[in-house]
Amino acid sequence: MMTTRSELLDLVYRFYPRGVHKFQRIDVPPNEPVYDDTEQRRRLEEAANRGRAEYPTWKAMIRRLKNRYRLQNESLHLLAGGGDPAYSARIYRPKDLEPAPSLSSRASLSFHVSLLGPYYGIHDRGEPDDIPAAVAEEIEATYPGYRPIPPELGNEVVPDVDMDGVSMGDATIYVCLFSPVWTWVDP
Repeated sequence: MMTTRSELLDLVYRFYPRGVHKFQRIDVPPNEPVYDDTEQRRRLEEAANRGRAEYPTWKAMIRRLKNRYRLQNESLHLLAGGGDPAYSARIYRPKDLEPAPSLSSRASLSFHVSLLGPYYGIHDRGEPDDIPAAVAEEIEATYPGYRPIPPELGNEVVPDVDMDGVSMGDATIYVCLFSPVWTWVDP
């Protein structure tokens, strides 16, 4: 099944209101929309609640991958009540363990499984190896029907969305559906 730009933007706008900044109520002029009062915010909270309820599935998958790779689960914020749009984790490669690797020489891979729709992403900056394919296989076995978002769509900026950690006009489809953690690994 082909993923389309329109399909992804419809999903983004289902969870993030257009043109509404994530300011605190005290900073919003009277009669202006407040992000916390939007239907989109409520949906995002419901998705995060489902993510917490279904966390054992993610944890089991992470455990299987951790048996094969040096892995860090980055979804603990979700368990603490965060409104994350996805489960996230990172796999470190041997090059990352060198003494003080520079940012440009790091080889880690991050991956995300969206709580907002049937999508996942693998963000890789390492040497070609079998890890991305093994992670994709594990995700697709654990979450049947989930599919990757191609970079030409995922890297597209959503100009009218504001979210935690990303200003209006800077969020991409990847960031909206997976989290600002997506930007922590630059390919």
